[in-house]
Amino acid sequence: MLSQKTRYSIRALQHLADTFGQGPVRLDDIAEAQNIPRKFLTVILSEMAREGIVISHRGRDGGYELALPPVDIRYGDIIRLTRGSLALVPCAARNAHEHCNNCLPEAECRLRGLMLQLRDETAAILDRITLADPIAVEAPFADA
Repeated sequence: MLSQKTRYSIRALQHLADTFGQGPVRLDDIAEAQNIPRKFLTVILSEMAREGIVISHRGRDGGYELALPPVDIRYGDIIRLTRGSLALVPCAARNAHEHCNNCLPEAECRLRGLMLQLRDETAAILDRITLADPIAVEAPFADA
């Protein structure tokens, strides 16, 4: 499951992608439009600036804008920056691999095999889709 920080980060970057090339966007405008707490958004955008994803402009006409074109920012990269890994279990992480506690040896664990397949398929999708790609908004599920 994605953390709240990751979801806020994606929404903030999507907002900046929608306004790419139009100049800096005020923090308050992003916070209000995306329903993100201002203090949390400040931390997120500061981290994204350190990673070279956004540029911060100070002053009266300041704000934030993407440092790269939306086509160069992949959802997989955003999630890795905010979450550390795409894997659902530590032993299936490609870059931040850790052995699971209270588990079978990795060579015998079929759950790990399944999680590796899931991680690889997820990565293939998230590394293919950029902030420039249109993403349809689907209707919410109806109550049963």
